[in-house]
Amino acid sequence: MSVGNVYEQVLSGVGQAFDPSPPPRPRPSGSVVLWRRNAAAEVEVYWVRRSPLLRFMGGWHAFPGGGLAPVDLDTPVQGRPKDVDEPFDPADVPGADDGDLPPTMIDGLSACTLRELFEETGVLVHTVDSKPDRAAVRDARRKLIDQKIGFPGVLHNLETKLDASRLTYAGRWVTPAFSTIRFDARFFLLEWPLDEELQPEVWRGELDHGEWIRPAEAIQRWRRAEALLGQPNLHILRVLLREGPERGLEHLRPGGDEGPAPHRIEFRRDISAIPQRTRTLPPATHTSAYLIGTRELALVDPGSGDADQIERLKRAVQAAAKRDGGIVKAIWLTHHHPDHVGGANAMRQALGVPVCAHPLTAERLESRGIEVDQPLMDGQTIVLAGDPNLTIQVLHTPGHARGHLCFFEEGSRTLIAGDMIAGHSTIIIDPPEGDMDQYLHSLARLIGLQPKTLLPAHGSMLANAVERLQALYNHRLRREQQVLEAWKQGVHDPVEMLASVYADIQAHEYPLAERQIVAHILRLRKLGMI
Repeated sequence: MSVGNVYEQVLSGVGQAFDPSPPPRPRPSGSVVLWRRNAAAEVEVYWVRRSPLLRFMGGWHAFPGGGLAPVDLDTPVQGRPKDVDEPFDPADVPGADDGDLPPTMIDGLSACTLRELFEETGVLVHTVDSKPDRAAVRDARRKLIDQKIGFPGVLHNLETKLDASRLTYAGRWVTPAFSTIRFDARFFLLEWPLDEELQPEVWRGELDHGEWIRPAEAIQRWRRAEALLGQPNLHILRVLLREGPERGLEHLRPGGDEGPAPHRIEFRRDISAIPQRTRTLPPATHTSAYLIGTRELALVDPGSGDADQIERLKRAVQAAAKRDGGIVKAIWLTHHHPDHVGGANAMRQALGVPVCAHPLTAERLESRGIEVDQPLMDGQTIVLAGDPNLTIQVLHTPGHARGHLCFFEEGSRTLIAGDMIAGHSTIIIDPPEGDMDQYLHSLARLIGLQPKTLLPAHGSMLANAVERLQALYNHRLRREQQVLEAWKQGVHDPVEMLASVYADIQAHEYPLAERQIVAHILRLRKLGMI
């Protein structure tokens, strides 16, 4: 049986031989910004909300769209979008050999974009020489969604072709490298007036809502944390609000991989993430530092000690401070693990502010030469002055680490969760630093707070916070029941339990999985169940 601190040994091993695997290749995709002028001549756009059950950006608002599929290459399209670039390397196309591809992929991209628009909203952008019956269009959409017919078959049966010439190119965005699911997305504007016979309509499935909305109202909902928006969609809404769809085209096309704000991701007006490449537990490759506030700011978990990442973090902090005339007042640490504190000393020196953490974290960091200047205690309330003021509750949430803290923004019920939950991997509980009983109690406490959104250290923002926390809690209990059943069958060695309790993992993951079993056994003993 392995001894304690295996998790930290693994992190140390990552640090000693840090050769990060390349990020997953982004999948080509297209999205459509439907827009119109309402009866008052105000610009409106049609946005949709993704189902909270979806793995990627579940519960977020977006514009209709999706990823390129092989079928799109065989779908007839007439015309081309206005002002479009030539966007594809043939190797980007899923399921296709280079020799089978036409010299340009723009027709495939157009077909992809218009297919997704039809699937998600029922809007069929067809050529003017045909006008399919409305009932027939709805029936074809249902058959397509039910996978009874492919999209080329839909067009054949309706005796029509797609018309890509109504689209106007509105920019390219690539999902940041820290995400395990990535898209190379082209956005298009499509005017869809009030008098169009077939208006957009969401059928519940991958999406659960759709509506026409003024950009100003959409942004206000985002600011009130009533809607989650990715950076591209937020940028598009801001430009449409400021300049409109005709005059704003130049600013809709940001160019480059990361758009106009390459250093940070605005989850809210007053909470931004700055993903930093760190020596963390795969499949994660980044730790998100968070910048909270407007006039008074707190910087959470500057995790990277690499010079280029520290410089990137400095630029992001400077840009945010310049926007609102703000100033960073303190650095807050969620816990002591190296992928969360690697840049603490450098940022303390750069900003001239105190480093703050739980006293148990301070004890662990002292031997590493990282001094904690001020303690953060459970139940402490911190108000960051700004527009509006932010009230942050400090929560001691041991389990993953003895001194682990979360930060709860009360107004929007947003939880900066550290390593209590991860966006695309599991949380390791490694005794004696990790304690499964404490971890479950901490999860239960967070569920009781009824947060709306979670900001984990690894991965992106998570909507439907209570459901996700509850699912994680239930998962741990199911795993524990498997450990208990193995114990009752006479299997008491954690190593021997691996095959039955963790049948769903690979051999190289066994050392950390074994520590999870040990954590469950210790909890079962504490509860008097074994």
